[in-house]
Amino acid sequence: MCGSALWLAIGAAVALNGCGGGSSVSLKALNRREVKLPDGQLIQAEMALDPAELQRGLMFRESLAPDRGMLFVHNAEGQYPYWMYHCKISLDMIWMDRQRRIVEIAANVPPCPPGPPEQCPNYGGHEPAMFVLELAAGQAARHGLKNGQAIEF
Repeated sequence: MCGSALWLAIGAAVALNGCGGGSSVSLKALNRREVKLPDGQLIQAEMALDPAELQRGLMFRESLAPDRGMLFVHNAEGQYPYWMYHCKISLDMIWMDRQRRIVEIAANVPPCPPGPPEQCPNYGGHEPAMFVLELAAGQAARHGLKNGQAIEF
């Protein structure tokens, strides 16, 4: 059984590699979306859609380029506090409502201090939101992000 599953996986990878006119596209690239900030800056954002992706987020990353980010998509509008457990880099977190308007920003959020997860503080989640965009620390200020502005994606 394992052997046939292996061949099935190899066949799927070959088929995916053959799509798109000969260009090779990684599965990770398929899970990205272009995000346009109000000042016109384009961000290539990885998508976090399912519960496992939403929970993992940017954990264990060593760096995040200024034009990269992660876009978290929740199934419904709600109050979603975030934390930095196992996150190694400082981030800006931007919460948006269903119309993609900024409702809250937590800027320059530091990684959690070493220790048990219970000692890691929560950030944001004070306003109803459906989307959260995480960027490298300092990017929200650099691009003049403010509550009420719309982000396109």
